[in-house]
Amino acid sequence: MANPEESKLDLFLQWLQLNGVQQRGCKIKYCDSNKGFGIFLSADDVSDGNFKALFYEINFGLLLVVPLDLAITPMRVLQDPILGPECSAMFEEGDVDDRFLMILFLTIERLRKNSSWKPYFDMLPTTFGNPLWFTDDELLEVKGTTLYHATELQTSTFNILNRRQVYVTEEKVAISVRRQSKEFGEKAFGSPWGNRKMENIEVSFEDFLWANSIFWTRALNIPFPCSYVYPQVQDEQDNTFSSFNRNAESDTSKISSGELTDGKGLEIYGVEGQATEVTPASVQGETVWVEGLIPGIDFCNHDLKPAANWEVDGTGSTTGVPFSMYLLSAGKSHLQVEDEISISYGSKGNEELLYLYGFVIDNNPDDYLLSNFTDSLLLATLCLGYKSGQLMDSDAVQVHYPLEAIQSVPFSESKAQLLEAQKAELRCLLPRSLLDRGFFQAGTLQKESNDKCNVVLVSNYSWCGQRKMPSYLNRLVFPEDFLTALRTIAMLEDELYQVSSLLQELVGSNGERQPTDKEVRAAIWESCGDSGALQLLVDLLNMKSLKYQAQFLCCSRMVDLEEGSGTEENDTELLEKACSTEIPEEYTSFEANELITREMMSKSRWCSIVYRRGQKQLTRLFVKEAEHALQLALSEGN
Repeated sequence: MANPEESKLDLFLQWLQLNGVQQRGCKIKYCDSNKGFGIFLSADDVSDGNFKALFYEINFGLLLVVPLDLAITPMRVLQDPILGPECSAMFEEGDVDDRFLMILFLTIERLRKNSSWKPYFDMLPTTFGNPLWFTDDELLEVKGTTLYHATELQTSTFNILNRRQVYVTEEKVAISVRRQSKEFGEKAFGSPWGNRKMENIEVSFEDFLWANSIFWTRALNIPFPCSYVYPQVQDEQDNTFSSFNRNAESDTSKISSGELTDGKGLEIYGVEGQATEVTPASVQGETVWVEGLIPGIDFCNHDLKPAANWEVDGTGSTTGVPFSMYLLSAGKSHLQVEDEISISYGSKGNEELLYLYGFVIDNNPDDYLLSNFTDSLLLATLCLGYKSGQLMDSDAVQVHYPLEAIQSVPFSESKAQLLEAQKAELRCLLPRSLLDRGFFQAGTLQKESNDKCNVVLVSNYSWCGQRKMPSYLNRLVFPEDFLTALRTIAMLEDELYQVSSLLQELVGSNGERQPTDKEVRAAIWESCGDSGALQLLVDLLNMKSLKYQAQFLCCSRMVDLEEGSGTEENDTELLEKACSTEIPEEYTSFEANELITREMMSKSRWCSIVYRRGQKQLTRLFVKEAEHALQLALSEGN
């Protein structure tokens, strides 16, 4: 007798087939309680004579093809005959954005008993590992990190603003659903909708929270062909991203008008298409990036070395299916049948992985650090930037000097003007790869590569060249833009006057012109050198709190990280002693008993400890670089 998971999977596979999805050398199956379902290489229904063709398909070809008509996108919501009219009105009035539209759709459609999306929704997780779902005790495990403060901020925002918006908005939509489903059912007697009774949908905040998590854990930023998004554009002013086809009465084409059953009389319907009157030949390379969920492909799990990539085929020249998304094998010859087909979610550190997806990677090479807690929105900005296609190097440490600190230091007004004149950066992203050319890494980059990173600190001014160029320049891992800002903040009174004098020499006593940003930077370097900036950087990262000049207490990264959770070594010891509460099915009873004798640990707590240990490790490594650079700067008079 099939278990519930197998029954859900069987219905889902029928649903995919009905809606035009083609599995070519792959299958979806259950992984484990941590991963859920995944996609695996398969040789099902392949004879020996066709095995070579399968091998080519797996290693060099297509693995899965999904029509874009199956995607859940803002266009689908706005064109939906039930939800579309109310959502279109709210969208045009600015009450909701495109992301909120999809979250609304997921919330409402999941609650509809006869939804044509039910086989897909039944396959989706009901609980999540991101911090929004942590218990209070689990959240305390990341206290002192940017993730902790970002989660508090997000939770507060949900409670204060989103709950009100969710209840008001979804009350409108739910009323509209009841009204529209009755009217639409009367019009469409004999269709899948015609047999449905008017549904009394009750929406809770937990339903919205589920939909919110589904969107953020599964949505992709998809390059749709422009002609697919705007199939009936009448004039140029309609051809904007915000002007989706909002005509709820426009014709929609069924991907399939057939029906399947699960053997128990339960009907499975094809979903309706999103675009009309689209000719594949009209696609000429223009794309519109739209966030959406792609059933089937969204079951691919993340891996640092992905086995496949996804692509969009606008014309059908690759897949034979116009307007489709497909999985393309990365061509790894070592892959075997039953191996999992993974994709990459991007070069993301554990902070983003845990915040968005609810998992971490131990010893993640893409890990990074956000070092100032006063900027709690920054983590969300970085994560949401990835989702919307705004690429940023995530393999980074972010060091940030708090803006409010500048207002408390001596000569703050003059320093603020200098910072503005230099277009200075008060925060910077430090890619972890920069440590490979630092002071403490063996086998660093060749000198030629280092030379490309050199920063010219002097120009042809009469006073330039008096300060010697530092010998450590090629090994300095901290960006010059950020060091320039720190030099300005750390300037003493006599250095500030010297900068003013040097700049006056350049622009003239009458101030005929304003100095350029390069001239201001050169003057500050000539006056200050590096030691003040590096000392300030060490204090920002170091284990002791900094009482800077005007009694301003600057937050300390390491103190906050270690308060309550101990050192990096403490975390390592916890991870070595602990194991997950989930015992893998393949373990023997002896192995399981051995695990039980060790300290049990939930997945959320394990992820939290792995994450915070990585934060402490990165802080320690960059502190070490800054301290060594400071010693060299002092010894060389810089």
